[in-house]
Amino acid sequence: MTSEQSLANAENLLARLESARTQLEHTDDPERAIAILQELADLAKEVEAELQRAKRAAEMEAAAPPGPDVSAA
Repeated sequence: MTSEQSLANAENLLARLESARTQLEHTDDPERAIAILQELADLAKEVEAELQRAKRAAEMEAAAPPGPDVSAA
């Protein structure tokens, strides 16, 4: 997975996190609020993991030797 793919995944997770946060703001049900808070915590962990993958991928991409210059053909 490339760093760009990981960042795109993180952006999707952040959108889901924002959606869950909005749901939390609009609920008056304490049990539903607890479930949403758990979902927020899980999504935050997923975002952190995806950002770590993006960082590792970017570091590997930066360390990789440059490929052949296809524009020179």
